[in-house]
Amino acid sequence: MTDRTEALRVIRDEILALADSPLYEYRVKNKYFPVVGEGDHFAKIMFIGEAPGRNEAKTGRPFCGAAGKVLDELLAGANIDRKDAYITNIVKDRPPLNRDPLPEEIEAYGPFLDRQINIIQPAVIATLGRYAMQYVMTKFGLAAQLDVISKMHGKSFQAEAQYGPVKIVPLYHPAVAVYDASKKPVLIEDFKIIKSIA
Repeated sequence: MTDRTEALRVIRDEILALADSPLYEYRVKNKYFPVVGEGDHFAKIMFIGEAPGRNEAKTGRPFCGAAGKVLDELLAGANIDRKDAYITNIVKDRPPLNRDPLPEEIEAYGPFLDRQINIIQPAVIATLGRYAMQYVMTKFGLAAQLDVISKMHGKSFQAEAQYGPVKIVPLYHPAVAVYDASKKPVLIEDFKIIKSIA
């Protein structure tokens, strides 16, 4: 077992026991699992979504519902093997009724994501959706370059992580293609960009 695996296991255990999280009671009451993340602990590409949905909370796996099917298609189309990437969310527990994560929820779970990034040390961080984009861009000192996601998607931004240089690429959340099929070609092109810079 690698040091990275052990460090990620520590994060998992801390999230499981996070009783002061605003979403802990909801998780326990519904017999949900936290969704910590999965994939290669040495991944070159890290995908960060916003928060788990119901399917994810029932299984403890990220992106395993309808949006996950779209994500799998997009990865396949860009010749990225899902098991070679690392996939997680900012918020590790499901918000009620799949609502957007609240600022205090992002604040509670953000530090775990920060640690995951430093453990895995990806060369490319692809954010899925505007909440992930805002959090990651701000964390890496790029807040001044933030704009609406329709203007940001598919662009690459150079940043400096604790472990060295990293490229940040904001993307639409795969769920947009579930609700609006016309967005899918844009997502397909954006995912090819990820592959080319990784």
